[in-house]
Amino acid sequence: MTYCVGIRLNAGLVFLSDSRTNAGLDAISTFRKMMIYEQPGERFMVMLSAGNLSISQSVREVLQVEKIDNGTEEGLTIWNATSMFDATRVLGAAVRRVYEQDGAALKNAGVDFNASMIFGGQIKGEAMRLFLVYSAGNFIEATRETCFFQVGESKYGKPILDRVLTPATALDEAAKCALVSMDSTLKSNLSVGLPLDLLVYREGSFQSDEIACLDEHNPYFRMIHSTWGQRLREVFESIDDPRWDGGDAAHPLMVKSARYEPMRKITKPSERIV
Repeated sequence: MTYCVGIRLNAGLVFLSDSRTNAGLDAISTFRKMMIYEQPGERFMVMLSAGNLSISQSVREVLQVEKIDNGTEEGLTIWNATSMFDATRVLGAAVRRVYEQDGAALKNAGVDFNASMIFGGQIKGEAMRLFLVYSAGNFIEATRETCFFQVGESKYGKPILDRVLTPATALDEAAKCALVSMDSTLKSNLSVGLPLDLLVYREGSFQSDEIACLDEHNPYFRMIHSTWGQRLREVFESIDDPRWDGGDAAHPLMVKSARYEPMRKITKPSERIV
């Protein structure tokens, strides 16, 4: 499995991906999930992938040369698209092309066609955009209300993203938030693993050198791991324990609900709770 997150902010974009794939407990490997497409001064795009590795790798290869008929000889590609929407259409077409080539064989082998991608960036002449592409090649776009996408093992790292991120969040703060989200996922799920690929893109730059690969020896990520766990314990320990004796408390537990009552006990076989 994997975990990837893409974030769109007013100031730029943040992308983070792990690199673990597994086909069982004894078949764990490292494959990078991030692809970067850059024409300095003209366009910058990043793709993160999750799902079946063979499908994801095929989509990457096809995307390099995939074109959509737009009435011109060269066709529409990620290299000449004038909008991120059109570039994402090309990615969707690449996904469908791989399905046409391999879908039937995978189905006969009992393998689902499972792949999803986060695709975002900026093309000169328009604002930054971020998309989530599904295995059917269709996609949705991030909005101000939902400014991030996750693929893979998303549930463990989502709470911190929900609580912290807004479009006005600073890029470095968002990168820190993404790393905390990843650390929470690493802690709870063995199918996600190091090293990590982290990229920050600043709005209007059409290129990025803020790219890092973080392994288990990376000082910053080790600090995130130890500090986040310690601070969570400190906050948890600062919260009052519940009191069951009905004694004086700032936040009493044993209070009557206007609508509900505590669960009744069954004390003999003939009793029913309805």
